[in-house]
Amino acid sequence: MPEPKLPARPRTRGPLTSLQLTAVAAVAGLLVAGGTAALAGPYDSSGQRVAEARRAAGPAPGAAGPQAAHRPLTSAGLPSPAPSAGPVLDGLRTGGGDTAGGRGPALAGRLDPLLAVRALGEDPSASVVDLTSGERVYGNHAATAATPASVTKIATAVAALDALGPDHRIETRVEKDGHRLVLVGGGDPTLTARAHPGEYASLRTLATRTAKALGGAGGPYTLVYDTSRYAGTTRHPIGPNENLAPVTPLIADEGRLDSSDHGPAARGADPALDTARRFHDLLAQAGVELRDEVETGDGKKSPAEDPSKPPEPDDGAKGGENGEIASVSSAPLATIVERMLTYSDNDIAEHLARQTALATGAKADFAGGARAVHDRLDKLGLPVEGASFHDGSGLDRADKLTPGLLTALLAEAAHKDHPGLRAVLTGLPVAGFTGTLATRYTADRNKAGTGLVRAKTGTLTGVNTLAGTVVTRSGRLLGFAFMSHDAPDPMAAQAALDKMATALAES
Repeated sequence: MPEPKLPARPRTRGPLTSLQLTAVAAVAGLLVAGGTAALAGPYDSSGQRVAEARRAAGPAPGAAGPQAAHRPLTSAGLPSPAPSAGPVLDGLRTGGGDTAGGRGPALAGRLDPLLAVRALGEDPSASVVDLTSGERVYGNHAATAATPASVTKIATAVAALDALGPDHRIETRVEKDGHRLVLVGGGDPTLTARAHPGEYASLRTLATRTAKALGGAGGPYTLVYDTSRYAGTTRHPIGPNENLAPVTPLIADEGRLDSSDHGPAARGADPALDTARRFHDLLAQAGVELRDEVETGDGKKSPAEDPSKPPEPDDGAKGGENGEIASVSSAPLATIVERMLTYSDNDIAEHLARQTALATGAKADFAGGARAVHDRLDKLGLPVEGASFHDGSGLDRADKLTPGLLTALLAEAAHKDHPGLRAVLTGLPVAGFTGTLATRYTADRNKAGTGLVRAKTGTLTGVNTLAGTVVTRSGRLLGFAFMSHDAPDPMAAQAALDKMATALAES
């Protein structure tokens, strides 16, 4: 039986213009002209996103492969970016490809046998949509909910960006209350105490600004830290885990006890206290006279701020006898979303769920964040029937999403009416290039998908998922979601999912 089209949306959805198609093609992981020029940041001179971890097509650095010699490093030690794909972009600009809705016979002929392989277990499911029209072109159990693992982060990203906006920044501040200095955590998951913060908010900068505001007088001060912005337990329902630190609004470097910036790592048991102690040291180094102890607890309660209002631009140092005296702000939310998706960062995901809760008036705990994500997607008119959220990261096996919802999320991010959601597409790892897909799509059977597939991976024991975008040979930009919930061999399931995405690239 043919799968039905996606449910009717509350607003008219039309084809994207040639300009929008070009933009969407760019966010699909293709660099426009210029080959492999080294770029210093996440955006080029025109403001277009360039993935953080840059790689040329082929195996990971150090791996054997015929293209290994064509992956020179930039002066910063990063692999060079992907080559441009002019012909594909030209095809998109002219609206190439069949955009008819419904179940495409050609796609069914390609995907049905691949979805039926033993490696994907019993009853895997799939959905494919044309992102220029929003029409489903393939479906198999597309409305059946299953455990999504980390592809849940796509939903978290859409909800956070819609609730807060791509330019929103999260503030960490210091307030003076007599002889107390109160370090107020705002929930910035990218706050860092490292010497080279890059584009992220720096605890060192906050200490320098605080010392400047105090002017060397008034000590000794007692440092207090405030974690009242979040509610509930800091521990994820799955318990202590190297994939996620305790979720507290005051945390530096994700509570990592090593120098890593993504992936599993040992975490401190009390990241808020650790961050406050580190800030105490930095204040002392900046010349602030302090008492030795750091007070635990919520410190001075501050009025809730409007989370949708970005901080006013200034140098971060503020005068006045009492009240706020210094602050630092995170990178824009769009940049944080891209980092979360590229590296499947669980810490960022849980904080963004809480930020969404704060923006919508929900309780900022695990349940409130999950509810806020669900409600925000429902408000957008997305098909949330059967969906169940229990966290923002997908670590909870009780999470349930459908392939149809996942592809609807991708279509929403591509739609001309929602440019603020583009970071959902630009942050997806690039096959053979970046993030969690950096070492995949290197085998000959999947080389056709290298650089053309952008997708969020999801893996738990017995669960393998893949959802993202792909540019086809005929110039179509498709969104896809493939879900497997009882695969006997995780590596075989991963290879089977990659093969399905490659088949789309070859269509």
